[in-house]
Amino acid sequence: MSLRIRHEAPGDAAAIEAVTVAAFLRAPHTDHTEHVIVRALRAAGQLSMSLVAEHDGVIVGHVAISPVTISDGAQAWFGLGPVSVTPAHQGRGIGTRLIEQALAALRERDANGCVVLGEPGYYSRFGFRAEPQLTLPGVPPEYFQALPFAAALPRGNVSYHEAFSACA
Repeated sequence: MSLRIRHEAPGDAAAIEAVTVAAFLRAPHTDHTEHVIVRALRAAGQLSMSLVAEHDGVIVGHVAISPVTISDGAQAWFGLGPVSVTPAHQGRGIGTRLIEQALAALRERDANGCVVLGEPGYYSRFGFRAEPQLTLPGVPPEYFQALPFAAALPRGNVSYHEAFSACA
């Protein structure tokens, strides 16, 4: 399989949206607004990173990274997601490669850490874990996980950009 991970380019938005819609079409625990969230983050200039996976020149995966706010004032923390891979390409490690590359790029940018809302069994392989002192209100604590890149772990409530409240 010829797979290439690259930054989003002008003109990729429609393909990214199609991938995101397809990826979450039959997914559990979704309100099917992931594509709207990505669109709203892009429109607000809050996509800190947007990587796509191309298979033979066709976009089949995407990962979004956006800044988060922590109530203790900690800086340079980011949120991972949505992460999308078309159903026909799932289970081939594409999501893993997108996440690994996004996390490596965050480390290179001297980010202090990253948070994710998702399945603990999946995201723990990247080093994410639930941290009792870092919370996302209204979410079961085991599903909200953090990956600190620096020694100090912040303490407080995490807020995502208002784009995450976008409706279809």
